[in-house]
Amino acid sequence: MKAVVYERYGPPEVLHLAELPKPTPRENEVLIRVRATTVTIGDTRMRSFTVPREQWLPARLYLGVTGPRRKVLGMELAGDVAAVGARITRFKVGDPVFASTFEVGFGGYAEYFCIAEDGVLAIKPANLTYEEAAAAVGGGITAMRCLRKGRIQPGHKVLIYGASGAVGTNAVQLVSRHYRAEVTAVCSAANGEWIKALGAAHVLDYAAEDFTQDGPIYDVVFDAVARFSPARARMAVKAGGVYLNVHRDSEGEKGRDMRQDLLDLKALIEAGTLRPVIDRCYPMEQIVEAHHYVDLGHKKGNVAIRMGPEN
Repeated sequence: MKAVVYERYGPPEVLHLAELPKPTPRENEVLIRVRATTVTIGDTRMRSFTVPREQWLPARLYLGVTGPRRKVLGMELAGDVAAVGARITRFKVGDPVFASTFEVGFGGYAEYFCIAEDGVLAIKPANLTYEEAAAAVGGGITAMRCLRKGRIQPGHKVLIYGASGAVGTNAVQLVSRHYRAEVTAVCSAANGEWIKALGAAHVLDYAAEDFTQDGPIYDVVFDAVARFSPARARMAVKAGGVYLNVHRDSEGEKGRDMRQDLLDLKALIEAGTLRPVIDRCYPMEQIVEAHHYVDLGHKKGNVAIRMGPEN
């Protein structure tokens, strides 16, 4: 099978196509023919090994000291079940599915992928393409997990910093449509109109406007990109309000696994509450160009990778 691999950390050019053995599912696994995956900020950081200083050592030990231990990136995917193990009961060959590979060492940049039946795997939302379904997973689940900790109520004022990214675009939709709260989105001026179309009541230009200048007026401030000073962000939070940071608050709740989060995400998508934003879609053969684009730091929502013919 074809896969995109990397043997050393570095710029996008370290990625290249290779032939790898097609995996065979174990008794408790399904084999997925991958139709789409994505390029996330997490993928680019692992590829280049650009991590915060305090995370350098644990990240190096996990990813590989002298070079990448896990040579196939890709944190999320969508495709069709191509084969099933002997003990599989929830899925059958031909089922369209979407999944997170985050908890199993990545691997979405390949034509085939095996995952356990009880992994973070579900039937694909019927109203999404494969590209949209792959893009829905990481940003959607992260936004859901963070916002649950915000105790958001209808009518609350919620500020979302980094509203045009993968997590931010999901957060804007969730806060406005699911929680029925008032969204102030912070992003570039060029993204203002389509962010309003997602549900933002107000848009602030991050380069020209300071959301802290009016004092503590927000019930929740959510930094969806972890790029704003937490101390300054808290200046805009009302007494008794909540400050959320995507790095600190994206862990799941105790007793709740990621598979349930995926099922909840699917329900929100099929109800019309959420729809992933796709900025660009590249074929697998242009994965280097896709990583270059994400490295620029200006993507709108998600960058998808098509792993086969157009879906």
